[in-house]
Amino acid sequence: MNTSQQYLKAIYLAQQQADGPASTGTVADLLDVSPASANEMIGKLESRGLLEHEKYKGVDLTDEGIAQARDALQTYCIIERFLVEVLEVEDDFRAEAKQLESVIDQTVADRLDTIIDRRDECPDCFDPEGDVCKFLEVEADAAD
Repeated sequence: MNTSQQYLKAIYLAQQQADGPASTGTVADLLDVSPASANEMIGKLESRGLLEHEKYKGVDLTDEGIAQARDALQTYCIIERFLVEVLEVEDDFRAEAKQLESVIDQTVADRLDTIIDRRDECPDCFDPEGDVCKFLEVEADAAD
């Protein structure tokens, strides 16, 4: 199940890739959900003032939506780095990180952050096409 934070993160990344509003279809694809599910959550996020949705034009995050999306992305990066650097998980670390991001709260993320070697550039270091921090060193086979 995708959380509102995962939706905000996906919208943020989709907006970066599109250099403009994110289409609901792209958001649905990123989260592997139906367009109807994406539209439903987008409506909920809009009612909370986190984004603006204009039919046929796409979704734009508000300033608060961007802040929450960046926090969610940073948490995801922390989880990825912890899995790879500390636990040495290289096979399917992305799938593991996606499962963990919905259950790890900010307190746990902050504690994990004290263990890893996260750069100051985070979360701007995240490569949406590779779905990984561009500074995270993983074996080529494991990253595919």
